[in-house]
Amino acid sequence: MNLTQLRSLIAVAEAGSFTAAAETVGVTQSGMSQALAALEEALAVKLLVRRRHGVELTAFGEQALAHARAAFGHLEAIRREAAQTKGEETGSLRIAAFPSVYATVLPPLLRRFRALHPGVELVALETDDREVEVWLAAGSIDLGVVLNPSPERRAAPIGQDAWVGVLPAGHRFGRRGALSLGQLAAEPFVLATGGCHVHARSLMEAAGLSLCDVRMEVRDWTSAVALVREGVGVSIVPQSTLPEKLKGLRVARLDPPLWRRFGLTAAPGRKPSPIAGRFLELARSGATQAG
Repeated sequence: MNLTQLRSLIAVAEAGSFTAAAETVGVTQSGMSQALAALEEALAVKLLVRRRHGVELTAFGEQALAHARAAFGHLEAIRREAAQTKGEETGSLRIAAFPSVYATVLPPLLRRFRALHPGVELVALETDDREVEVWLAAGSIDLGVVLNPSPERRAAPIGQDAWVGVLPAGHRFGRRGALSLGQLAAEPFVLATGGCHVHARSLMEAAGLSLCDVRMEVRDWTSAVALVREGVGVSIVPQSTLPEKLKGLRVARLDPPLWRRFGLTAAPGRKPSPIAGRFLELARSGATQAG
């Protein structure tokens, strides 16, 4: 049994899949699978069960996970105290966000922070926006990216994204520069959620409308755009998720315009750790410079 194996167990438990866990830790998927297989062989007990949509821990796996987290907590305490003795800054920062944020606005911020604080370990977790809120409330993460934060949350703004209508190139609305939600709601529709609770259906409902004819529902924005290109229907997606090549598509702004706004925040009612506070300061300074 070694620390690599224990770290792999923690990563898989949190990510729910070998692929996502391997990306978080920075190893290959096969390497992580081998590490966990070796751990199970050493213990002679099954820790994980593969399911259709991911990986789950067995009952003993849950018990082992608690010990693994405790072990890493003690190890982190040793490293932190040693660094303090030498006058160095170290520690870890756990940040959670939903997929489209990791694909757009968050990576540059992570790179800048790594350059300024190379001794801090950044743990980036990807989930849906509701789970980010759950993890924040439970104290499982230090910071989370939330969608359309209310002013009282005092979240650090890290970006925004316009919603746009996407249509097949030959659609009768294809030459219009702007479309209303009502016009799009009546069309055959491809619904994408992007791992968020705010999407075309919720936008329609907030406007007192409903989608009349949903032909396909997918999670990934890219899949929705591909289906639109094939003529399955129209869709509404964040502008940042559009492909570089728009051949076969028409894009129209919404009238009135609608936006997604991203905010970085700590758990409500909890004071951020010093490291989390520095990350928030960097995010706010970046927003100020951008403005």
